[in-house]
Amino acid sequence: MNRFLQHRLLLTILAAGTLGGCAQIAPLLERNPSSNHPKVESRPEPRAESRPRAEARSEASSGREQVALREGIRLYNEGDFNGAIKRLNSNDIRSGAPLGTRTTALKYTAFSYCVTSRPKQCQQAFEKALKIDPTFSLEPGEEGHPLWGPAFERAKRG
Repeated sequence: MNRFLQHRLLLTILAAGTLGGCAQIAPLLERNPSSNHPKVESRPEPRAESRPRAEARSEASSGREQVALREGIRLYNEGDFNGAIKRLNSNDIRSGAPLGTRTTALKYTAFSYCVTSRPKQCQQAFEKALKIDPTFSLEPGEEGHPLWGPAFERAKRG
């Protein structure tokens, strides 16, 4: 086994062991990030040919944002933390995605930086999340985590 694979295997084992102590993390990873948003009253959709182009584009981009978020979280769950960082920082999410989508993407980006021993970037991702949403907080099962808990607290203190 070459050195790269050994390093990756070690990181995966360490991440799995670290995350194993977070009893409440599994439900958080499975939930739909958009389920926290209030439901908008549904209106009948106009026929496709009468819909303005900008509206059709915004619906398509909304789908891309959710796909990008799901793919990023999937990569994170599979242990491909660098892939997760890349996907979660893509233009699909950064350009005009809803606030909840952007903060969730930044949270998983921070987690990915933390588990790959990049605490400064981890803290910076949390700072960005707090900047766009000052009420942003970690879930109860995430708060006291030994890797990202301290980085989040430093980001909150500014």
